Amino acid sequence: MAWFKRKTKGITTSTEEKKDTPKGLWYKSPTGKIIDTEELEKNFYVSPEDGYHVRIGSKEYFEILFDDGEFKELDANLTSKDPLKFEDNKKYPDRLKAAQEKTKLKDAVRTGVGKSKGKDLVIACMDFSFIGGSMGSVVGEKIARAADYALKHEMPFVMISKSGGARMMEAALSLMQLAKTSAKIAQLAEAKIPYISLCTDPTTGGTTASFAMLGDINISEPGALIGFAGPRVVRDTTGQELPEGFQTAEFLLEHGFLDFISHRKNLKNKINQYIDLITNQPLRA
Repeated sequence: MAWFKRKTKGITTSTEEKKDTPKGLWYKSPTGKIIDTEELEKNFYVSPEDGYHVRIGSKEYFEILFDDGEFKELDANLTSKDPLKFEDNKKYPDRLKAAQEKTKLKDAVRTGVGKSKGKDLVIACMDFSFIGGSMGSVVGEKIARAADYALKHEMPFVMISKSGGARMMEAALSLMQLAKTSAKIAQLAEAKIPYISLCTDPTTGGTTASFAMLGDINISEPGALIGFAGPRVVRDTTGQELPEGFQTAEFLLEHGFLDFISHRKNLKNKINQYIDLITNQPLRA
């Protein structure tokens, strides 16, 4: 006989008395590991059990890379227009407005300047939460202006890519950003100003075909998806099975497309170490 027997049928707890578990209290990684969100934040948003790097945005990267998280944002209010009058199941201006309200961002990239390990640094960081980190005219323009700022003030430039590719709602205008940003990176190289490219999960499409793979040093976080077209598209196009780990950061490192892979907690030290090496300066502790 069971040690417990319900005497009253049905649910007796009133709706007002029920206690819900607060949202965001726990995070479950793709491998099934459970971690407290506060612990996750303290560990640079990396699952300590399996090393899975959770996708984060510009806010978190700026906090990690800038000293005390302090920086001056550049071109903060630059926003997209609708020159093509694009409309699918939603008008483009309405889609932009919805994305801005949801993410509290103006577009899919933020740029800023501040101190990193005591020295000036310009950083452009993409936000995947804003229309899949898609690259439109504003993204290209803000990256170009950040590069111009780095050129004018002779500061190293770090680009953090996290993108699904070019923004279809701007069509050719979006594709033009590949050439514009690549030209700016060439100007940095000519002026001998360090350019570090950090590819995060995912870095695909036009970003990979332009600024994301043009760094003096190309680096990545563990397990990041990096490629032009996705694995499914490549498989369907070529009609061949793909190698294990295809388009992961580890695969690209093995085949010479990346210089190194860094755990997120080491990014600040690694980036500044390579800047010191490139500029022939004493290594900062």
